[in-house]
Formats: sequence, C-alpha cells, structure tokens
Amino acid sequence: MELSSLYQDIILDHYRNPIGRGRLLEPLGSAFHVNPTCGDEITVDVARDADGALVVGHEGQGCSISQASASVMTELVQGQDVIQVESTRQAFLALMHSQGLGEPDEVVLGDGVAFAGVAKYPARVKCALLPWMALQDALIKGQIVVPATDTQPASE
Repeated sequence: MELSSLYQDIILDHYRNPIGRGRLLEPLGSAFHVNPTCGDEITVDVARDADGALVVGHEGQGCSISQASASVMTELVQGQDVIQVESTRQAFLALMHSQGLGEPDEVVLGDGVAFAGVAKYPARVKCALLPWMALQDALIKGQIVVPATDTQPASE
C-alpha cells in the first residue's frame, strides 16, 4: 500500500469515526470558527479533569479534512497538560506550513502525520488548521494559559 493511500485511509477513518465528537457539559472555554472559503465550521470546548489534564469536545460540519483534523487533535491533546498541548499544536502548525516538505514527528503527531500531504494544498491547509485555531481560542477563553509562541496569525 502506498503511503499517500494509507494517509487518506487514516483521514477517512477519523472522519467516519470521530474521537471526542460532542460538546462538553461545563466547558471552561469554547470557540466557534468558520472557514468562509468552504463553509467548514467547528466548535471546540475545553475543560480540565480532576488532575488538571485537558478535556476536549468538538462539534461541527464540513469536509473530511476539517472534521478528521478535529478528531486527530482531540486524540492527541486529550488528557495532556497545557505545555504538551502547546507543543503538539505547534508541531501540527509547522507541518501544515511546510508546504508538504516537512518531516512530521510521528511520536508527537501520531495520526496527525496523515495530514502531511494536505500541506501541499493551501486551500486545504485552512481546513486542517480550523479545529487547532479553535482549540487555541477556547484555551484562551477558558483562561487555560497558552504560551504565545505562534509564528502564524490565528486567523488562518
């Protein structure tokens, strides 16, 4: 099986069987984002569990890339502390801004490496980044500290 085909299968599996789909009952922060270019939309809720680890829920509609990205994001950051979440978020942003030339770290990004091919298509990058930008805003709204290390504008 070709690598790009495997990556497509991972994205479709997350689209069909999303992890973390559903709103949280009592979020600390929520953010709704829309990609006006294609109409994708996502709401990301964040909270903390009793140990202070991140809890994430999401709900939205749109293309397989945006919705699969929300699922992968949730899988990667659920249960992590804020420093780990930001490290993972930055690794995904770097992959998406690599124009398909980046070497993703599978240990950090897990199924997120499947989006390496998406990075070649600027219009699709916005789809993949939509839930990650909503996550950042939800963390800020929930007053869950996120280090300001972004090199890209949050509007993407």
